[in-house]
Amino acid sequence: MRTAKRIENLPPYLFVEISKKIAEKQKKGEDVISLAIGDPDIPTPPHVIERLCQEAHVPENQRYPESEGLPEFRHAIADWYKNRFGVALDPDTEVLPLIGAKDGVGHVALCFIDPGDIALVPDPAYPVYAIGTMFAGGSSYYLPLVEEHGYLPDLESIPSDIAQRAKMLWINYPNNPTAAVADLDFFERVVAFAKKHDIAVCHDGPYTEVTYDGYRPVSFMQVPGASDVGVEFHSLSKTYNMTGWRVGMVVGDARIIDALTRVKSNLDSGIPQAIQYAAIEALTGPQDCIAQHNAIYQRRRDLLFNTLSEIGLKATLPRASLYIWARIPEGHTSIGFATALLDEAGVVVTPGIGYGKCGEGYIRISLTVPDERLEEAVARLRSWHKQKTS
Repeated sequence: MRTAKRIENLPPYLFVEISKKIAEKQKKGEDVISLAIGDPDIPTPPHVIERLCQEAHVPENQRYPESEGLPEFRHAIADWYKNRFGVALDPDTEVLPLIGAKDGVGHVALCFIDPGDIALVPDPAYPVYAIGTMFAGGSSYYLPLVEEHGYLPDLESIPSDIAQRAKMLWINYPNNPTAAVADLDFFERVVAFAKKHDIAVCHDGPYTEVTYDGYRPVSFMQVPGASDVGVEFHSLSKTYNMTGWRVGMVVGDARIIDALTRVKSNLDSGIPQAIQYAAIEALTGPQDCIAQHNAIYQRRRDLLFNTLSEIGLKATLPRASLYIWARIPEGHTSIGFATALLDEAGVVVTPGIGYGKCGEGYIRISLTVPDERLEEAVARLRSWHKQKTS
């Protein structure tokens, strides 16, 4: 048996490897605290679960759903965008529900990339941008995200021949893994760049509602002309703690929405309808849970951020997202540093190199563990640093 070359060239998914290392430690009876994966530990709001349970008993919701999603769900998404960002969307042509945002992120390259085509991909970044491009037969031209430029890509530095050949541009703010944010001025430059070079823009924005200190991120779709050149992926996973229910959406350019709908209708059968009704409840029901959750994350952010400076790590206080992106001491690799924390302190963090070459020298730390476990992790980090420096 011979597997396809795309499988042979496929690196192990970052978080699968992390989970394996944790399992190995736990099998030995060691207590491991993971600050590696951005999976909210806070439960889904009760009213959302109640709606899910009710709808699960409805016979119509036990049959195949439609790939394009329930009309009621598409309308709820459009209304949410109107209320949150002031963006008007046609729910029939500019909205597509997804089986989690990753579903669309991973498949959209099939709409644009033919073998030999180029996608512009940030580095560091969520690995699926490049993997989806590879699956479609294309290659990624990496755009360095560096601290000095606020982790924004320098579009002007892209060689003209690359810009002319590129079919897609990926952006992601609030950013994973760096927690950087972008303003409308940056998004306006992106729209102008896309129009100049006839490039489809894919903005991945699932962290717009996880914010601190009163900050309110903007949407790419707020920029005039954005809906003519691109789409925005979003998710209920981080906003409403619904990672396990696998429900999200993509909105924007009707041509891209149509193309992705055609791809997905041939690959999946849509989101279970009971989950769609639960998502409607989340989007249209009480929203006070968001502020409550963010208050918890902000308290954790502050505790962890203060500890990092004590143990020799440098970071910028994040205004959004579930992560802190920290520079490790000179003389260490990100994998070596992360391995030392796991082996010597029983604390798991994500090595920056897992997000691309420009992630070397950093680690990503997640805020998605219960307070008491985070406090224990902080105590372990302080003790570990004291032993190293004594």
